[in-house]
Amino acid sequence: MMKRNFIILSCSLLALMACKNENKDSAETTVEETKEVVKAEESAQEEWKVLFDGENLDNWKAYNKDSISSQWQVKDGAIVFTPAEGKREKSENLITKEEFGDFELSLQWKISEGGNSGIMWAVQEEEKYSEPYLTGPEIQVLDNQKHPDAKNGPVRQAGALYDMIPASKDVTKPAGEWNDVLIRIDHKANKGSVTLNGTKIGEFPLHGEEWDKMVSKSKFSGWEGFGKSRTGHIALQDHDDQVWYRNIKIKTL
Repeated sequence: MMKRNFIILSCSLLALMACKNENKDSAETTVEETKEVVKAEESAQEEWKVLFDGENLDNWKAYNKDSISSQWQVKDGAIVFTPAEGKREKSENLITKEEFGDFELSLQWKISEGGNSGIMWAVQEEEKYSEPYLTGPEIQVLDNQKHPDAKNGPVRQAGALYDMIPASKDVTKPAGEWNDVLIRIDHKANKGSVTLNGTKIGEFPLHGEEWDKMVSKSKFSGWEGFGKSRTGHIALQDHDDQVWYRNIKIKTL
């Protein structure tokens, strides 16, 4: 009887030890899995470069200028452009100090009532070019309800590749409300796209015969430097109207 009890006790101890080891292995596996998830999330975050952190304009400069005037300010976590009162001699566009080629650009914009602005890429900064739009294609930022350019058709409305590819639908929010936009530029795949407020509203080629055909049918036909470069600055346009931008980040493809 004593021998039988000893055997039962031994088996119980072995089972308990096995259970503890199993729990330990399970716990260690869970910890490792958690670490991997955290690493993956951190890696995904590291892919994005913050161009505007809500506090300063350190990553930006005025186009063809050394300093930024008070027309561009940081207020309540956003870049705010307010045109100076009275007659202005020239516009003051904001561009990134850094140049980019293939990328995804994510940001939010808010336009004033009846307002107009734009987001450009591949902008070349040279004295012979007085405006970013002379070289950089533009994704339109607009109050579709009250700005007269909207009446010129979808190729001039918010989210359009300006004067070339129309927005497939109007998913903009009213003037004074924030819109989310994701612009993808991939020259390797020869494809650009615009997603506005969660809806993809435009796709287009970036070079080649199709691109040349689009340009030839637009106001940019014959422009020396327009759309010729595959790298350049990102620009936020001064179009004489108040506009807000925030949460600006970019991911290189």
